[in-house]
Amino acid sequence: MSQALPKSQYREMNCGQCRAGAGLGFDFTFAFQPIVDITLQSVVCYEALVRGTAGESAASILNQVEDENRYRFDQACRVKAIALAAKLKCDARLSINFLPNAVYRPELCIKTTLEAAKTYDFPIENITFEFVESERLENNSHLKNVVESYRDMGFQTALDDFGTGYSGLAMLAEFQPDIIKIDRVLLTNIAEQKPRQAIVDGIIHTCKTSA
Repeated sequence: MSQALPKSQYREMNCGQCRAGAGLGFDFTFAFQPIVDITLQSVVCYEALVRGTAGESAASILNQVEDENRYRFDQACRVKAIALAAKLKCDARLSINFLPNAVYRPELCIKTTLEAAKTYDFPIENITFEFVESERLENNSHLKNVVESYRDMGFQTALDDFGTGYSGLAMLAEFQPDIIKIDRVLLTNIAEQKPRQAIVDGIIHTCKTSA
């Protein structure tokens, strides 16, 4: 089993090592969750959800991610998600979660993704980069730079689990991703609970007026 590399060697790793997940010390795979547009009644996107190779939960994998292997894990996730989606002949948009704290410089960290898309003949215009509000960010301005850089490169960005994380509406005041996915905590039993309806109405209004 491979061992994690010290932080001093992070940026010395080449794209081939990132592609292979060098130094991770564990393996993983993905499940692809369909996202349906109910107006079109069709699948418009598949979200790549990390899983263990024997079906273990996402938590069992993410619990093994730490500062020493965060960058390699993030890069390996991108490559493996694209490779598996191409193998499954995914003809919809692919949503890949990324770890904002693992991205040093967007223009450099994206190289492995672009190489994987070329290798597996997957259209880069069909890739959405998704980040979760539940990850505590070291620097909001850094995330803003990442999101804006990815958008300038032609990628779509999405914010997952909105409404239950660290930054909430303060994050939307700084920058706006293309898609916001409201956390199910706010949507559960929404038909019977007016406070939830009011909160979600407010989020929708904020998104429409800030677009």
